[in-house]
Amino acid sequence: MKDINIALAKGRVAKAAMELLINCGCTFKDYSKDSRKLIFHDEKNNIKVTLVKSPDVPVYVEKGAADAGIVGKDILMEDKFDVYELVNLNIGKCDMCIAGFASKMPDYSKKITVATKYPHITKEYFNKRGVLTDIIKLNGSVELAPIIGLSDVIVDIVESGKTLEENGLVVFEKIMPISARLITNKVSLKTKFDAIQWIIDTLESLVEKED
Repeated sequence: MKDINIALAKGRVAKAAMELLINCGCTFKDYSKDSRKLIFHDEKNNIKVTLVKSPDVPVYVEKGAADAGIVGKDILMEDKFDVYELVNLNIGKCDMCIAGFASKMPDYSKKITVATKYPHITKEYFNKRGVLTDIIKLNGSVELAPIIGLSDVIVDIVESGKTLEENGLVVFEKIMPISARLITNKVSLKTKFDAIQWIIDTLESLVEKED
């Protein structure tokens, strides 16, 4: 089988994805959940896994530095990438939500200020609802925005809701469910079809079993 390089989004998605790959029959001798290594090899199946930041996964795949990738749907929706999205792996499940203070429900008849890491998704959602917005892009700790008066509400990924709760915030509404997807480089899918198809088929069979 031809060498396949898979880019994984660091964090909980990478941990869940590695478990899936191991269940596919891959063996990564140096891998452990606490490892700080960024690259792991499965010599039997000629698979190399590279851990990168979530927003970089589709960039690696699009540019051909990786043949395939596993990354959250939120990343794929926020920016447009020239890749194939092939399998919903049903891992890294969470929701894209609108949140804020329970005592300050947003008045959508007026212009609202929204802080988010996802300005494109946010703008598109509110535009479809005819809500005027002033969108502020933040790169981290979005929960701080309404607390310090920077925004009326936030749009962010919510998994358990504990971070919101600890900061006195609540979910007003869910915009969409999010989960990790398998993506591939368009050229790689042609030149390494058999190897990538094996990964697709095996992962799909595991996802079906979990469902």
